[in-house]
Amino acid sequence: MHPSKLTEELPLTRMWVDGRETAAESGDTIDIFNPSTRKAFAKVPRAKETDVNGAVAAAARAFRSWRHCSAKERADALFKIADRLQSESEAIADVLATETGNAIRTAARPETAGAAGIFRYYAGVAGEAKGETIPVAEGRLSYTVREPLGVVAAIIPWNSPVAAAAVKVASAIAMANTIVVKTAEDAPLSALKLSAICNEFLPPGVVNCITGYGNECGVYLTRHADVKKISFTGSTETGKAIMRAAAEKIIPVSLELGGKSPSIVFPSANSDWAVEGVVTAMRFTRQSQSCTAGSRLFIHRDIYDEFLHKLAAKLDRFIVGDPLNESTDMGALINERQYKKVNDYIRCGLAEPSAELLTGGPSPQEGRLGQGYFALPTLISGVENSWRVAREEIFGPVLVAIPWSDERQMLEMANDTHYGLAAYIWTTELGEAMRCSAAIDAGWIQVNNGNAPGAGISFGGMKASGFGREFSLEGMIESFTQRKSVTLDFTNA
Repeated sequence: MHPSKLTEELPLTRMWVDGRETAAESGDTIDIFNPSTRKAFAKVPRAKETDVNGAVAAAARAFRSWRHCSAKERADALFKIADRLQSESEAIADVLATETGNAIRTAARPETAGAAGIFRYYAGVAGEAKGETIPVAEGRLSYTVREPLGVVAAIIPWNSPVAAAAVKVASAIAMANTIVVKTAEDAPLSALKLSAICNEFLPPGVVNCITGYGNECGVYLTRHADVKKISFTGSTETGKAIMRAAAEKIIPVSLELGGKSPSIVFPSANSDWAVEGVVTAMRFTRQSQSCTAGSRLFIHRDIYDEFLHKLAAKLDRFIVGDPLNESTDMGALINERQYKKVNDYIRCGLAEPSAELLTGGPSPQEGRLGQGYFALPTLISGVENSWRVAREEIFGPVLVAIPWSDERQMLEMANDTHYGLAAYIWTTELGEAMRCSAAIDAGWIQVNNGNAPGAGISFGGMKASGFGREFSLEGMIESFTQRKSVTLDFTNA
């Protein structure tokens, strides 16, 4: 992706600052590419430090009055945004599929539809930031109140920009904060559309959305003196840098980072429903470009071959192709860097002597798939937990299968990672489910379900997968408010 002033034929989608569409002060732009064709189709402003300063200043001004709006007023605005998102969901899904490469039927459309539900959820709980009251003694009373933090800096990823923006925006403003969203430079357009809808129903400056590169834009946003909270979804390495920036100012931070999640199959789950669940948990319909992808598949030896046969047959039927085609199951990877990375991991894994390719493999170089950043759903068996493909986050459709027979040893392998975001357990035995759920070091565990987390679910990581819970009611309150304690003493009045 290359910034340019020369591609004037490309339509420019502007940023949202202080309730208005705006270009970068420099006039510089970034070209946005369609991953399925490798061609530029739009451009956005290339924001820098001065643009960040303007967006934060607008959010700070808006906070002075927005913080005093009642919970009902905030909820009413969120409900209106949800209704408009629902009516515009197909148009947003079309943009989302084009810029991310995610297939419209299996990924982009469900994501945009879910965004409306996210705003409705947070609208419904906007009045739940309640405190506690303690009668200390006769004539003395202590109580707590929850107050907003101020300007929130939200940095969102390219893999699910609408969902990520919806969660951060809706939860932050429901608690009476204002926000500056910095989009990923690879996929900013759908988040800008969401921001445009927000600005229809909110006072100027409550929701601002800027576009730019991390080293020119994001770094200044996280370091800005008037930012009082940072909410980040992305890589673990970038998360470490954001923690350092937050530490300099001593402000709270929420981090949703990487993962290398185990998906564990017991003999009792040797069924089609578990195969479907493993596929869903691996996020193949999003090219497995998801931090929650269950990419390490631990299958009991008694069913190993049979389960893999059914799984490979399922993946063989996947249709990879044009994200805007209704028949497509799986679209394209986001960019050339990711494309090369995924194929390098496939070649690395297959170079191991005991590795066996059951389906997929390196990307096709000819035909329609050779024209875009397409990868095949790939399944490699005979893998050991020590291999790079089993230890490092690929962020692509590469599923590795590891056999096991001893439950204790399998759980040790499942936990032998510096990540701790998600885990999936497939069994019909309650005891197995309970033992594994207790033993696995992950912040979000599902039994016999591979779906993505929804609003209201306590979702977040352990270890190097981050911390903070913004999806749930209690997570929203903890993430976007601060507690003030007041003691009243009228014993001598």
